[in-house]
Amino acid sequence: MAETNTSANGLITRFKFQKLLNQDQGGRRAVLQGTISGEPALLLAERAAFSNDESYLSSFSRLVTHVNNLGANDIYHWYMANSLPDGTLDQPTPPDLKINLIYPCKDSHIRKYSFQQSRVVLETPEIYTKYVRPYMQQYREEGKLNWVFNILEGRKEQENVLYRSKEAEVKDDFLLLPDLNWDRTTIGGLHLLALVERRDIWSVRDLKKKDVTWLRHLRSTLTKAVEGLYEGVENDMLKFYIHCMCIVTTRGDDRIC
Repeated sequence: MAETNTSANGLITRFKFQKLLNQDQGGRRAVLQGTISGEPALLLAERAAFSNDESYLSSFSRLVTHVNNLGANDIYHWYMANSLPDGTLDQPTPPDLKINLIYPCKDSHIRKYSFQQSRVVLETPEIYTKYVRPYMQQYREEGKLNWVFNILEGRKEQENVLYRSKEAEVKDDFLLLPDLNWDRTTIGGLHLLALVERRDIWSVRDLKKKDVTWLRHLRSTLTKAVEGLYEGVENDMLKFYIHCMCIVTTRGDDRIC
């Protein structure tokens, strides 16, 4: 006989946790091992999508509690917060929201974070010279990389710096810090950012054959640094990628250098 909704719902409340089996998708999905009435059970929990109901969204900023500022740089701010009220659990409710705030934001931010149809464009040398490079020049002149220079020049986020190299007699120093989209806790979602002192590299197109040795040194040093910072993280578990200038770039998921 099929279970009623009431009895089916009751299974969840009877689940007794034993251990965390797995956590993936940046910590948004968890697999718990436990029992129900003495029988083995697995509980797979995944965060649901945010409601698009306007009444909920209009009150969202007032519903979050225990907002904890993780840092700020220029117009960018990031926080951890709670979506559950106190008293829901027998112990303090852990933060379950990672919030980024851009204030004051510009039209370019609004365009970036609005829904856009993705397209693939082949960037030829001519397109780069005529459109991309001038855009990058304008981008810099308007101060949109100030957040990068604030970090490199020691004005902001110094408390977040995890590692800083000191190369003798060259301006090839670099530093490592958490990416603003990482909650700084979930190792499965580890996301770090390396910034280099060099100002002559604006995009991948500026890399030359002579830079291969430097790039290998950069990767090797960063790998060792991350392995030393986070227990259990090994070199073959790390993925490196370069943020490349894009015509629609602002900041958010795309801190660039």
